[in-house]
Amino acid sequence: MLPARYRMRRSAEFSATVSRGVRAVEPDVVVHALHDGSAATGPRIGLVVSKAVGNAVERHLVSRRLRHAARTLIPRLDPTDLVVIRARPGSSQALTSRLEQQLQHALERLDARRRTSP
Repeated sequence: MLPARYRMRRSAEFSATVSRGVRAVEPDVVVHALHDGSAATGPRIGLVVSKAVGNAVERHLVSRRLRHAARTLIPRLDPTDLVVIRARPGSSQALTSRLEQQLQHALERLDARRRTSP
């Protein structure tokens, strides 16, 4: 489970992260990340699991798997990072370990992109 202090709750945080952040696309997830210098309350992680993923039971299962996988990302994130993880339709068939690998890979790509940008 993702601890409550790391969960993104406000719509404005989701919107800012998706619109102004960088993204990395993986087969089952899309990861949006934004380095927000104004908020140093710890990294915040939000999930978006749309109806395209499946029915309510499948969406809930995907949400639980993503929350569990996202917990492993927390030590790698800066306290001012905002991250939105959007599930793609194939995520309902993916195992938790596969989702975790994809999140790690996406975060590595975003870190590399952040280091090379001015």
